[in-house]
Amino acid sequence: MTKTSIGLLGVLGICAAALGASREKPNVIMIYTDDHGYADLGCQGIVDDVKTPNIDALATGGVRITDGHATAPQCGPSRIGLISGQYQNKLGLESNPHLHKPELINNFYAANPLPKRLKKAGYISGMAGKSHLGSDDSGVLNQQVGFDKVFFKHSAAPGHWNMNMKGEDIKPQVQKGGYHLEMISDFGSTFINRFKDQPFFLYLAYRAPHVPLDAPRKYLDRFPGEMPERRRQALAMISCVDDGVGQLVETLRENGIEEDTLIFIIGDNGAPYKIHKVDAPGGGPGWDGSLNDPMNGEKGMLTEGGIRVPFVVSWKGTIPGGQVYNKPVITLDVAATANAVAGLPDDPVLDGVNLIPYLTGKTQGAPHDTLYWRWLGQSTIRKGKWKYLRSDNREYLFDMENDYIETKNQIMQYPEVAATLHADLEKWADTLSPPGIWAEKSDGMSKNANKYFNWYLDGRRDVQPPKKKKKQTAQKKGPTDRPLFKQRDRDKDGNVTWDEFLGGRTEKVETIRKNFERRDVDNDGIWEKSEVVK
Repeated sequence: MTKTSIGLLGVLGICAAALGASREKPNVIMIYTDDHGYADLGCQGIVDDVKTPNIDALATGGVRITDGHATAPQCGPSRIGLISGQYQNKLGLESNPHLHKPELINNFYAANPLPKRLKKAGYISGMAGKSHLGSDDSGVLNQQVGFDKVFFKHSAAPGHWNMNMKGEDIKPQVQKGGYHLEMISDFGSTFINRFKDQPFFLYLAYRAPHVPLDAPRKYLDRFPGEMPERRRQALAMISCVDDGVGQLVETLRENGIEEDTLIFIIGDNGAPYKIHKVDAPGGGPGWDGSLNDPMNGEKGMLTEGGIRVPFVVSWKGTIPGGQVYNKPVITLDVAATANAVAGLPDDPVLDGVNLIPYLTGKTQGAPHDTLYWRWLGQSTIRKGKWKYLRSDNREYLFDMENDYIETKNQIMQYPEVAATLHADLEKWADTLSPPGIWAEKSDGMSKNANKYFNWYLDGRRDVQPPKKKKKQTAQKKGPTDRPLFKQRDRDKDGNVTWDEFLGGRTEKVETIRKNFERRDVDNDGIWEKSEVVK
């Protein structure tokens, strides 16, 4: 070979490197929003007050999935399912309170979570935002879940991290200050800049638009005019997340790795309405301002309003853009897809499906023959066009091709279809922990679901809007609750986390946990100021 040829090859190699030559193992970014209703992306074309140009651009350049689902209608189990890649019910992690039980959360830690799985393929993993993975401690999330770089942060309260915003490794420690949604995006960009030369998995869990609603004025000012204040707050928080998505994409572009990065943007469950969408002051329990339109129901239900979520997938240069994909998928597919693109062998433990062949058009048909859900007193199965749903002893059958908003119960017209689906659902439920079509027949959330099912599915609108917030009988502690809250709110942010409530105590932890759960009225893992008995 001549010197000229060698020189030319060298120049070509330098050019290829400068252009960011395609990697064998792509990066994977998972962006998870919180209590984010199905309607609230501009690309959905459902409402005209939401502003999400950066997420919309990813949807235009990739795929907007119209039939994408979370594994549960509640934050904690939904996240366990996402990161484990398994139906979280197999691990006994059915609802948020179960995450406080060491014997159950240890099942998740032992289940080869996605960051540990990808480590075998040479990936480095980062996490920023809300945890609900059994701990808010960066050291535990590092050791037990497998995230190398961690920034736990979901409110104005102090966070916890093991890498700072300069990209420097630090001893796991408390972090203070900053607006949590902006800092999650900044940490994500820092992580990308530091690890751009190796495959990475980055999980960004924005607590938006989950209550307490806390958008700064600069985001609220983007939504002037008359509207419920909770709606303005939700739109502002979603807009902040969208800014972050634009920042992350620009960071990828600057580093020449945009086409080497697979991006998911998904909601963890539907928005809570508390039936009436009351525009109460403050940011405590109740409607978070987000909308599930046109889906029926809300967070805490296995109707589509509780589990069908915003779902966008983008991989520039690999997934053809401009797609609207309408076959059912679920968040379990994220781990199965990441496992496949990382070059790892298929693992039957994973309950999801690699979506890439379907989204590139190489594989036809539906990714799933059947999907399942169980959440306390509710369970459901989706098979083909049919969805069979149980809530305690109530039964529903919906034709999802012609009635995806679940308005017409067809169980009387097709009893044989319902019977077959019920048998399939029972067979699956027997593989769970605990086994059975109901996880806990007497659980309070199932009783609460009766009110929701009356309202949304049975047309029994006998529940009147609350005129004022009533004291919770389970909370009644006389004059002691207010000073107790003040004592336990160690960082004075108006919220008491489980770690704050526990306060480092090692005795009678189970009794302390029950006392905490009694005060955490909406079961979101935080005792909020608005839940204090005055």
